[in-house]
Amino acid sequence: KQKADYKPATINNHLTVLRKMLDVAVEWGMLEVLPKFKWLKVPQQEFKYFDIEQAQALIAKADAQWRPMILTALRAGLRQGELLGLRWQDVDFERRSIVVRQAIVRGQLGPTKSGLHRSVYMCEQLYDELKSFRHLKGDLVFCNADGSALSYGQCKWPLYRACDRAGLERVGWHVLRHSFASHLVMLGQPLKAVQELLGHKDIRVTMRYAHLCPKVRQQAVAALDN
Repeated sequence: KQKADYKPATINNHLTVLRKMLDVAVEWGMLEVLPKFKWLKVPQQEFKYFDIEQAQALIAKADAQWRPMILTALRAGLRQGELLGLRWQDVDFERRSIVVRQAIVRGQLGPTKSGLHRSVYMCEQLYDELKSFRHLKGDLVFCNADGSALSYGQCKWPLYRACDRAGLERVGWHVLRHSFASHLVMLGQPLKAVQELLGHKDIRVTMRYAHLCPKVRQQAVAALDN
């Protein structure tokens, strides 16, 4: 694969599938032990995000019917599939929290990417927005007029329109999730808390946001002066 000029990340994805297949073979008694795998080193990938002012501009310029979904992505960090699979029963207005239990990916309903449930507290802005957005179309929070699930294609252009009106680069929904995490880190919140809010199994995935909090590290060392 390397000779064929595949990227390390792609080769690691192939290895992940192969490892799972062999793991099942062990489970079925077709192999005695699972062979050891050596993953290729992957350079840290740059990610896009909107700063706090840009995010506010995006919210302000969004279509009224799409603003709740954009706001939920920016203020709760849900993946696009998790937004599409979010139900009203998962929105607890009494406790001011969203419990992320499922996702719709490629039209199929299933578990979250990590396979785990997680709870995200709703800030005042998001709480007020979803409270006023409450509808009786169906179980899904973000849906078509008949209550059916939205498709990925339907969600692309409303986000693009909001970006255009706000004078921002057109981006995908995952950039809003990155923005949520970036804002928390820039505001000095612990990376462990960010990990739990994003639903990352491995803290190393969350660590890519660490460079956004130099002031926090400076304050940590400056505390020694006291």
